[in-house]
Amino acid sequence: MSSQTKFPSDIEACHRLLREQNISLVEKDVVITECRTVIAERDTALAAKDALVAQQNQQLAEQKDKLAEYQLRLAAALQAAFKKRIERYLNDPSQLKIDFGDSPDVADAAEGIADAAYEAIDGYERRRQQPQKPRSEQLPAHLPRIELKLPVSDDQKTCPQHGEREVIGYDWQETLEIVPPKLVVRRTGIPKLACRKHEECGVAEAQRPVGLVEGNRYGTSVAAQIVVHKYGFHLPVYRQQDVFASCGWTPARSTLQNILRATAECIRPLVLHLREVVRAGPIIGTDDTTVTLVTPKDLPPPDPLDPKSTRVREVIAAAHAEARKSITARMWAYRSITTPIDVFDFTVSRHRDGPEIFLDGFTGTLIADCYAGYDAVQTKSDGRIVRGACVAHARRKVFNARDNHPAHAAVLLSMFQQLYDIEDRAKDFSADDRKALRQAEAKSIWERIREYVNGDVVANVLPKETFAQALTYLRNQFDHLLVYLDDGLMPIDNNLTEQLMKKVAIGRKNWLFIGEVEPGYRAADLFTIVSSAVRNDLDVFANVKDVLDRLLAGETDYEALRPDIWRQAHPEAVRTYREEERAARADVNKARRARRRVSRK
Repeated sequence: MSSQTKFPSDIEACHRLLREQNISLVEKDVVITECRTVIAERDTALAAKDALVAQQNQQLAEQKDKLAEYQLRLAAALQAAFKKRIERYLNDPSQLKIDFGDSPDVADAAEGIADAAYEAIDGYERRRQQPQKPRSEQLPAHLPRIELKLPVSDDQKTCPQHGEREVIGYDWQETLEIVPPKLVVRRTGIPKLACRKHEECGVAEAQRPVGLVEGNRYGTSVAAQIVVHKYGFHLPVYRQQDVFASCGWTPARSTLQNILRATAECIRPLVLHLREVVRAGPIIGTDDTTVTLVTPKDLPPPDPLDPKSTRVREVIAAAHAEARKSITARMWAYRSITTPIDVFDFTVSRHRDGPEIFLDGFTGTLIADCYAGYDAVQTKSDGRIVRGACVAHARRKVFNARDNHPAHAAVLLSMFQQLYDIEDRAKDFSADDRKALRQAEAKSIWERIREYVNGDVVANVLPKETFAQALTYLRNQFDHLLVYLDDGLMPIDNNLTEQLMKKVAIGRKNWLFIGEVEPGYRAADLFTIVSSAVRNDLDVFANVKDVLDRLLAGETDYEALRPDIWRQAHPEAVRTYREEERAARADVNKARRARRRVSRK
């Protein structure tokens, strides 16, 4: 058979060709073999093409996933940069309602919730309708007055008809003025005593007052001003130079730093006492944030009295070995839930030994994020510490992933909303009543959340999706999230502790870095004093100055210097307007949430 013969593409056509041309059996087998070879080659080519298409489809799917991920990241970046960072969730009417059944218990609970909501709304409306106290526009009476009597112009001194006019009184107009801060120098005369008739007795001198720095050159008011400006108003010392220069004194930056150093050394015993107050428990909230530490040139010597010394030396040695110019250190906040005290702590790394050292001896509940170091701290405590998770963290994971799976997110966010509605209703309850309400209503909601995140309904969520990460967080932290149900004193989230990190973040944006390890410790102590005073609505300057005065005078009753105790003895230093602002804001929020609960019925 000629090699030029063209064979058909299937077996039947081959058989037909053989019959028509009456080819011999041998030739027939050859033709069949060649046909099968052609078919096999065709099938191989088709399989390779299918594999290539499958590979391209997989690459396309991966690119779509990456694109979706980048779009979510971009949306998050735009949200953080330009939009309001509010996480308020409003129910979408298009979403399906969650069916909780029609049992008598559910009906009674719904009726009770509605009654409480209507009561909150009615109370708020009654308060709004009450005649408000007229706002006084009078300037504070305690401010000093400087009287200025205007001169009378010549044309007004004489009446055209009756002659000279007489001043019979004044119509006083009060105008608020501001006088720039004024520095004064206090000269203290220290008596010198001598026996005039007996020079051999020498000269005796009265005891000199104790000051922050050698020679008592700078008073506690200067120190308080520097502390408040840097850790309350986040003004670095080089900017404070300009503030003092406008008052007539231009200090060197080293002078201001020396005053800060002396202040921190003076308040150190009080800070140690506040640490013990916070560690007394029973509940502590904690969080941390980064601060840049300039790598010290020299390795500090070991200090057997400082449990952080070993870690400090390890981290600095590693930075030297890698020729790093800076170290990512940490500032921690520990917030007592039952006592209005905040304590800050500085470490050179985020190793678990930071909270481990601070929480040594603590027995109670620790509210924190999912940092693995806290689990190690809990394990090492032999049951002394129970770790509770922040519900707001878990909710935020779902909220940030809501565009990934809107339907699933809507269900979970609705249940989180109900949990927070329960907390809103229980805000004014006693600890026991709050616990009872949580057990009666919140516990069943958590069981539904558990069923949802572990059920088949979310089986279509791919492992690498953003919503899958939220589900994983919920599953991993679930037991820790339930801890608050058994303790009426424990808050549902750690938001108030996390807000303390704003103090560090705003300051960090201004003073940029910490130059040495010791200044890091000092910054933590000064943050402690200022933050605790702010938490108690105190005039921070007045509080810091009085505390310094009393410590320099030798006072060791640190309990009396606690900001919440100090507040009771100094009502004039309480910022009552802050309390009023919080009360008004809480009243509005409570009414808003009550209206939302009613609208869902």
